[in-house]
Amino acid sequence: MVKISREWATPLTIGAFGLMSVTGLLMFFHLDTGLNKVAHEWLSWAMVAGVAAHAAANWSAFKRYFLSSGLARVIIGVSATVLALSFVPLPAGGEASPPIMALRAITKAPLASLAPLSGRSVNQLIDDLTKAGVKAPNADASLDSLAPNNRALQAKAIAVLFGKR
Repeated sequence: MVKISREWATPLTIGAFGLMSVTGLLMFFHLDTGLNKVAHEWLSWAMVAGVAAHAAANWSAFKRYFLSSGLARVIIGVSATVLALSFVPLPAGGEASPPIMALRAITKAPLASLAPLSGRSVNQLIDDLTKAGVKAPNADASLDSLAPNNRALQAKAIAVLFGKR
């Protein structure tokens, strides 16, 4: 079993913080390329592990923040509140990101409007969807109507729409 020590817990926390900060800022400003997003999502586990190990290695100091520092408790409390509020859904018509708005437009559009985007006739698109296991009754159907509340099936339909034939 590995002994938790400051010797490796603190550098892991610092390194993971650097990675999360840079990739997060790149994503915020839409400057991420290559594996930035994947690294940010998956290597966040290094940040979680580093912070947990750092807290364990410095437990007595960490405990003091909860017991004796009013400012520390306020900062931690505000952070916990912001985290809880981040789960509140946006109201209807709330601002969504451009990719989300584009996907909503695609899933709500009739197949007759989407067929030209795929470079094929509406009948060919309906045939291709059917072959992929997505039943399309007619050209007026939308991806939402084909797979209501089924994101996996909608994703399959979008892959057919924009994928190789």
